[in-house]
Amino acid sequence: MARPISDAWFHRVKSATRDLVQACGGVVRTGEIAHASKSEVSRWQTATDESIIPLAAVLVLEADCDLPLVTTVMADLGGRRLAEPDPDSGAAMVLGPYADVMQAASELLSSTSAAVRDGKLTVAEIEIMDRNAAALERAAASFRLATAAAKGGPALKVVGSA
Repeated sequence: MARPISDAWFHRVKSATRDLVQACGGVVRTGEIAHASKSEVSRWQTATDESIIPLAAVLVLEADCDLPLVTTVMADLGGRRLAEPDPDSGAAMVLGPYADVMQAASELLSSTSAAVRDGKLTVAEIEIMDRNAAALERAAASFRLATAAAKGGPALKVVGSA
């Protein structure tokens, strides 16, 4: 039977499958996770067998070990590569807005403590506190948007040709 992919690619998929089976804890555990028999899992990773791991098994196994071993090979087969998330995503995406919230809160606390120190509040002091409170609200809103965006970001992305 002729393979739909070259021998080189076939062996790369088989090699990645072997690595994936090992990363998931061996043939027995991999079979349990992928709902396949241990003999079927063995066929997926054996270079002399024509069986290729099914996509559903790839997805569940890579999620289990958190390693895109077969997906990386499949992306390369399609002339693509996987990339780590942008440094502006996740924690880095949230840190700037968090610092802005802390700075705005600090300015509100500072202006309020200075205003109440003498036990009197002037219209000018109240105006400054109000402006600082508004700045804190805006900073908190930006922080909430950043956390929402960070929660929805992908772990890996496919990028242009390799």
